[in-house]
Amino acid sequence: MAEEVTLSSHIQHHLTNAKMCTTDTGLAFNKACSDSGFWTWHIDTLAWSIGLGMLFLWTFRRAAKGATVGVPDKFQCFIEMVVEFVGDNVNKTFQGKSTLIAPLALTIFVWVFLMNLMDLIPVDFLPAFAGFVGETAFGMDSHDVYMKVVPTTDINLTAALALGVFLLMIFYSVKIKGLGGFVKELTLHPFNTKNKLAMVFLIPCNLLLETIALVAKPFSLALRLFGNLYAGELIFILIGAVGLMQLPLHFVWAVFHILVIVLQAFVFMMLTIVYLSMASSDNH
Repeated sequence: MAEEVTLSSHIQHHLTNAKMCTTDTGLAFNKACSDSGFWTWHIDTLAWSIGLGMLFLWTFRRAAKGATVGVPDKFQCFIEMVVEFVGDNVNKTFQGKSTLIAPLALTIFVWVFLMNLMDLIPVDFLPAFAGFVGETAFGMDSHDVYMKVVPTTDINLTAALALGVFLLMIFYSVKIKGLGGFVKELTLHPFNTKNKLAMVFLIPCNLLLETIALVAKPFSLALRLFGNLYAGELIFILIGAVGLMQLPLHFVWAVFHILVIVLQAFVFMMLTIVYLSMASSDNH
């Protein structure tokens, strides 16, 4: 007997990732992974994020190989506008010297934008198609087939991106300031005095405050991107529950949500540049 679809189950189904894990009996999927712990793979998040990353690489490689010195076509002109836009922001914001920052900023902006852009696809379209494939090809119940197509609505993906930025922050801090300089930055600021006895008491306070400030940066990156896209996706899911009338409502919300999609990609890129610029500065 088919499970009755309620509004609550409809929302829960769309907010559930397609999961894969290993159990005592071998590979397991979806509901069987509910108690599998940390090592559960969200295969829809991985597939869409990797696929969109490859799309970005292919698109920009194609533009680079086909670039001409004469009058560019519309495709080349658009790619050059994106590259110039990112390059201008890097030049204005990043105070250090590194050839990695501009390509990194471009990758972050376009990749996050493409992942956010998946939010504009009608919320039932790809999950329903995945359910149809699972039912016809593998004999699965369509209600047991899950597909979240917006990778940035998965906190694991946004946390992974933020963790990568955090590791780069540590790398640049140690590279520019040295290990000793990085430790001094964490322990001798913001409170400092020439009195050595007083500094013994100030160092733990400085270390606590600077560590919190340092760790808060990747947390803010991950939660800001996740929270905004998750909220937008939830509204799309609620609109999708209306039925056939969802398309005009979807269009109205999508027009507004385009601003969120672009803005969140831009904010993630700019904060990454700012954090790496701060890590690369050697003012103390």
